[in-house]
Amino acid sequence: MRKTDVTQHAMFSYRSLEERIPERHPLRRLRILVDGILQSMNAEFAPLYSRRGRPSIAPERLLRASLIQTLFTIRSERQLVQHIEYNLLYRWFVGMNIDEAVWNHSTFSANRDRLFGERMAQRFFAEVLLIAQWQDLISDEHFTVDGTQIEAWASMKSFVKKDGSGKPPEDGGRNATVDFKGEKRSNETHHSTTDPDARLYKKSAGDKSRMSYLSHALMENRNGLVVDAETTLATGTAERDAALTMAKRSMTKAGSTLGADNGYDAFEFVKQLRKLKITPHVAQKKHSAIDARITRHKGYAVSLKKRKLVEQIFGWSKTIGGLRKARFVGLAKVRAQTIFTFAVYNLARMATIFGWRLSTV
Repeated sequence: MRKTDVTQHAMFSYRSLEERIPERHPLRRLRILVDGILQSMNAEFAPLYSRRGRPSIAPERLLRASLIQTLFTIRSERQLVQHIEYNLLYRWFVGMNIDEAVWNHSTFSANRDRLFGERMAQRFFAEVLLIAQWQDLISDEHFTVDGTQIEAWASMKSFVKKDGSGKPPEDGGRNATVDFKGEKRSNETHHSTTDPDARLYKKSAGDKSRMSYLSHALMENRNGLVVDAETTLATGTAERDAALTMAKRSMTKAGSTLGADNGYDAFEFVKQLRKLKITPHVAQKKHSAIDARITRHKGYAVSLKKRKLVEQIFGWSKTIGGLRKARFVGLAKVRAQTIFTFAVYNLARMATIFGWRLSTV
């Protein structure tokens, strides 16, 4: 007999959130890792809050929510709060019960400098790396470096002459029409009124120019985890400069190898790497800075093969992690967003290595 489609709203639930989440769900194991990381950061959180006054929202909850935003490609904090309101899985991961009210989206902005700045992002990133080192997932000898373009939160209309002599808008309103025809624009003569740190940049000769930043990742070659990151202004030499900065900071073992594409095949860059006692495994150009003394070894071919893994980092970070376009204005905030995104990538990558994805239901 066909049952009538009648909805009867229940006033009470007799199943807890803990019972509703499948036992083999991958977020259960990730929650254990994240809770351990946040517990180790307790000493960092304590000085950020006063001992008096009304209790704030727990910083652990805000950081877990940001992790959910990155993992599940939620485009804004306003939308994230809406998801937490009705998604029981997200509520459970953040640490809220079924009936608890979700905070306002402006809470993230109020805590931007305190919890979501570069210092705390670096701390979270370092704690994730400690777990990878504890599990022996990180190589200390073989690395790869690369950079990618991040579109800034600024439109081309905001890119105007510094002296204010540009063409005025053709009409009024919030989104006025501006005619740039015949006007030569460059970073030397123009700047963005929305984001002064953004630079006009194009990755290749056939690409169009965009207001951009550059993000750089240093990857270890054993499992493709990010071990260091930099975000810089978009300039022609930024990739090589950032690579040297990260190499000095993270490649401390003499004789380590550093793989890179042919954009890094420059005589000065190779010279600086050799001063650091790092073997340059860069892809060769026609007139290369490296010769058969390096390319004849089997390790060079291995480095070129492993180099493709770094593209997976940027691919995941842009398509899943939301790093294709910066959500914030200013180099410091974009740098914090990049570091946190790479930390979440490392967690997702380790989940794959541990086989958690195979046990999902």
